[in-house]
Amino acid sequence: MTERSLILIVDDEPINVDLLEQNLEDLDYDTISAYHGKEALEKTFAETPDLILLDIMMPEMDGYEVLERLKSDHATRHIPVIMISAVDDMGSVVRCIEQGAEDYIFKPFDPVLLKARIGACLQRKRWYDQEQLYLRQIEGHLKTIEAEKKRSDGLLDVILPKTIAEELKKRNHVIPRRHDEVAVLFCDIVGFTRYCESHSPEEVVANLGKLTEIFERLAENYGLEKINAIGDEFMAAGGLTDHVENSALNCVKCGLEMITAAEHLASRWQVRIGVHFGPVIAGVVGHRKFLFGLWGDTVNTAARMQSHGLVNTVNVTRDVWERIAHACHGESRGALPVKGKGEMEMFRVDRIIV
Repeated sequence: MTERSLILIVDDEPINVDLLEQNLEDLDYDTISAYHGKEALEKTFAETPDLILLDIMMPEMDGYEVLERLKSDHATRHIPVIMISAVDDMGSVVRCIEQGAEDYIFKPFDPVLLKARIGACLQRKRWYDQEQLYLRQIEGHLKTIEAEKKRSDGLLDVILPKTIAEELKKRNHVIPRRHDEVAVLFCDIVGFTRYCESHSPEEVVANLGKLTEIFERLAENYGLEKINAIGDEFMAAGGLTDHVENSALNCVKCGLEMITAAEHLASRWQVRIGVHFGPVIAGVVGHRKFLFGLWGDTVNTAARMQSHGLVNTVNVTRDVWERIAHACHGESRGALPVKGKGEMEMFRVDRIIV
């Protein structure tokens, strides 16, 4: 050890204390002393010695009671105690050992034996302290790991749908799946590039952040999963991980509220929204940065509905219109040419009527 061990001597006879102090100082130990049991307890809590040499026969509080109190307190029970007493009957020895004393030496003591007993007790104490240090370090590492795990789980819950995040945490991978009846919504800000060129980065990011937060809340209100938000484009889907009675209608309702929300921001943005309904393939890609995505013709067609839509309207395919016509007011825009699709009939939805 780099530091000298501190030993508390407890004895009501000053001559015995002096003798022990001399022996221990010759062995390079530091000492403190107490002349009765109450003082011994006070100095133990104040100084935290590495070892206690404890007499039995003392006024006010004898060694038995001091030992019992030391071993019943969590703060002091680990301090080794060697009884040094003129009481030489076996019953006293057994009683002290049963109460937790490390050893028992009869007076008058043999200095060589005392040195060996003290050395053995202090070695065990060093092992105990080392073990406690390791345990505290391990506990600290475990807490750090647990905190990081909670943080990682929280991040997964933010960037992935709940059921997908749970599957990833449980299996460490997500099985790609085909979903046959999914409504996909795309929203795009009109003139966003020009807006970025004429406004400060702080203003652009602040307004886009506010709008995205509103869109996320609206999507959640209508049971839609936010898939991603790239640049000024927002994508959500309904009927993907949770059952929604009419996911197409929910997408349209959400889209109409998104239009209103964008108009009421300080940026006064206008948006185009497209919705399509059909099968998609869903899965997670990436390893260090997970990305939950949808792929397939339904996704491409929904994107085309957005890009071919009118400003501040929800543009939908016939598949969607057939599912929402009973609840919406709108009209056909006729068959319009769509890149990669040929001509497609599109419908403009103005408002909800039921």
